[in-house]
Amino acid sequence: MKTNRKIILLILGLLSAIGPFSIDMYLPAFDTIAGDFNTNIEKVQLSLTSFFIGIAIGQLIYGPLLDKYGRKKPLIVGLGIYVVTSILCVFTPDVDSLILLRFAQALGSCAGMVASRAMVQDYYQGKEAARVFSLLMLVIAISPILAPSAGAFLLDYFDWHYIFIALFAIGFVILISTIFMLPESYAGNKNFSLAPKAIVSQYFQVFTNQTFIFYCLIASTASAGLYAYLAGSSYVLQDLYGLSKKEYGLAFAFVASALIISTQLNRVFLKKWSMQQICVVANIGQVLVGLLMLVSLWNNMITFPVILGLTFGYLMFQGFIFPNASAMAMAPFRISAGSASALLGFLQMGLGALSSGLVSIFHNNTPQPMLLAMCICAVLSLVLHIIKRNLKDNKKEALL
Repeated sequence: MKTNRKIILLILGLLSAIGPFSIDMYLPAFDTIAGDFNTNIEKVQLSLTSFFIGIAIGQLIYGPLLDKYGRKKPLIVGLGIYVVTSILCVFTPDVDSLILLRFAQALGSCAGMVASRAMVQDYYQGKEAARVFSLLMLVIAISPILAPSAGAFLLDYFDWHYIFIALFAIGFVILISTIFMLPESYAGNKNFSLAPKAIVSQYFQVFTNQTFIFYCLIASTASAGLYAYLAGSSYVLQDLYGLSKKEYGLAFAFVASALIISTQLNRVFLKKWSMQQICVVANIGQVLVGLLMLVSLWNNMITFPVILGLTFGYLMFQGFIFPNASAMAMAPFRISAGSASALLGFLQMGLGALSSGLVSIFHNNTPQPMLLAMCICAVLSLVLHIIKRNLKDNKKEALL
């Protein structure tokens, strides 16, 4: 592993990013897709919600499979599903078919997300795991910078179908790299039962671990604010503020760069402060930014520069919260890392689907649904921190 550490981390990062890249790349195409299918943007936004739901459900399926058969076999199957459904999206005849295919595409992509987190837990522990999660977040953060710009480029010179052709090509490259360059990190447990009762029991054991559930929910609720932004940003920035597709891609890239900055600063801060300290301070900062968003909105001060700057700050704090909370959530598990990773991802994407769905449902031709959802998610995450702090810490957490 030491010899190929950089290659392994790169592939793990790509596996983590395949889902986010599949989301971000087609965001600039919402209005174009709506026009082609003679429908409204709210209906097209449901293809984003279905993707979140597919990722959430799919991760629960892959978790036990990764614990029983090892990490690579289920991962390769999932990537195969992703590659096939990506090309099928090119030939979708209507928006309802696109919604269903995006759900199936998500079922494939989530294998990479679950497996990459589980493999980090196979290799690393404690602060080192948090540092590696920060490196993975770096790759994930690059996705929102490259993906919308790439999507906008394809829309300018071709049409939205080529976005899914590009996703097919990306998925195929990752699949080949996984098969030939990624070593197995866990051989699997042949005695692990896939009977429904045993799987439910395993998930219940993970879910009832106090450290896991609190930090999992902290990471997931904070991330739900990001997904609310993903759901609403295309309409808010392009329709309300009049940005072109290229300008939207650049604005999206600027905001996403906040994640790159914070995830890399997190690696430095971990040398001086604990994961919990960094997470709490960042969460407080995110709440303050969320409140500023609402104050600016209700006082008619939410201009384009204001919303861009506040969203940058919001994601800056997100880059500190997620890797640390994820590492603390996964810390109690080694053998069952696949199930723990799946449950973490399920809750993250489930809450992401909920927040993005609410943004679509309460769409009112203003930035309000998006900004309100972002603020509420940050507040809920901080409330969980406060509840956790008031509970008696267990001995293992004291070592984090």
